[in-house]
Amino acid sequence: MNNTPYYRAISKEIDVFEHSYKNKIPFLLKGPTGTGKSRFIEFMAHKLNKKLITISCHEETSSTDLIGRYIIKGAETIWLDGPLTTAIKEGAIIYLDEIAEARPDVIVAIHSLTDHRRELFIDKLGITLKAHKDFMLVASFNPGYQKGFKELKPSTRQRFIATSFNYPEPKIEAEILVNETEIKIEIAKKLVNIATKIRNLTELGLTETVSTRLLVDAAKLIYSGLPKRLSVEVAIVEPLTDDIEVVEALKDLCNLMI
Repeated sequence: MNNTPYYRAISKEIDVFEHSYKNKIPFLLKGPTGTGKSRFIEFMAHKLNKKLITISCHEETSSTDLIGRYIIKGAETIWLDGPLTTAIKEGAIIYLDEIAEARPDVIVAIHSLTDHRRELFIDKLGITLKAHKDFMLVASFNPGYQKGFKELKPSTRQRFIATSFNYPEPKIEAEILVNETEIKIEIAKKLVNIATKIRNLTELGLTETVSTRLLVDAAKLIYSGLPKRLSVEVAIVEPLTDDIEVVEALKDLCNLMI
């Protein structure tokens, strides 16, 4: 049975990642949510036959969460490796999803891993770990999200090679929906048209716009038998905004298109 995650290449990202891995240069994926960044990394780890450890970063993610901590077990205190330390020892690919969301000490902790040293200092143990030859650090962030608030410093960005992910062109996006959900191509095209229309409505002031992920959810609901308009409402319109007037306007627009 083939367990390869489905991924449709948009540009030269597979080649770039393979060369990044070969040269052990940290890799940064930039782009909006739901554009396939995580799926791409799953696909590449599978293609390279490497273990993948994924950390979804948020404002509480600290370097301790990544590196490890002492825990009390019975009558003794023992050290427990964090996912980053595990990846360094085992030669895994670690994927820090939405790295800009994490606390600043995370960026400080990974600095020595993202240059020629490829090592991690574990303060609590007083040791420096050299990374396994197969270890690779991958991170992602969304440059457009809350612009100016959660940005990666240029000094951090320049430690990675970077590639931008965006929404695929309509033909490819429809193909992705068909592959992911087995929905009919005619409906896939209508969903993509809805997404394209909403993405161009900048005057609505949406924080996030329609991701390919939302389209996949809508397609799954339609394929399983939920009425098309209701599927679009609950999978695309409602997740985008809580503004009642905007919801109504988007529902009217979508109902005309499907």
